[in-house]
Amino acid sequence: MSEPTSTRQRILDAAARLLEEHGRDGVTTRAVSHAAGVQPPTIYRQFTDMNGLLEAVAAHGFDTYLAQKHDLGLTDDPVQDLRNGWDLHIEFGLTHPAHYLLMYGRHTPGEISAAAQRSADRLHLLVERVAAAGRLAVTVETAAAMIHSAGSGLTFHLIGIAPGERDPELPGRLREAVLNAVTGDAPPSAPEYPQHATALKAALGQTGGLLTAGEQALLGELLDRLGNSRGDRRPA
Repeated sequence: MSEPTSTRQRILDAAARLLEEHGRDGVTTRAVSHAAGVQPPTIYRQFTDMNGLLEAVAAHGFDTYLAQKHDLGLTDDPVQDLRNGWDLHIEFGLTHPAHYLLMYGRHTPGEISAAAQRSADRLHLLVERVAAAGRLAVTVETAAAMIHSAGSGLTFHLIGIAPGERDPELPGRLREAVLNAVTGDAPPSAPEYPQHATALKAALGQTGGLLTAGEQALLGELLDRLGNSRGDRRPA
């Protein structure tokens, strides 16, 4: 006779909580059984082994993520829907980093879980709507692969950086670069000074001692600020 459903859910909830609080290393047989109030054999009866439990926890994470995506709904602008989906993806990963690493970081080459496939299907649907609107410059498969690769790569990158050291504009910049690439839309015109500032910053190391270390550091900081500017902010 199988264990009651409530027992399975209690184990899942305990494992998910341990994952959020202590990361993957905190999800052990002993910790989960203690947190769920069950004996270790119960875990194996429900999930075969710890790998099966982790797969179930990852699937639960995908379900939560997809529920949030569905809650966004769809608008009359399919490209904006891709933007909204991108922003939600990044936000979910940074809000639930341990879950995200489990969901997207545990893969057998050439295989994809059913839960991950549901997430991929949702992205495919969003991209197909852009294609149907005549706004896609590449194939649906290529666009979906580009968006997923860039979004997941960015999320992994940001998870590895302390929150206070993250560039808050990076997600939006990369999002627009990818969307411009897959739709063929030209980016909005921008002033040339960011490029000039970046070029000057790259040449600072060739000044041959003309500037003091303090002057070079200050100039480098100012050039970084100009180089990262899109010309959409003006002094008060």
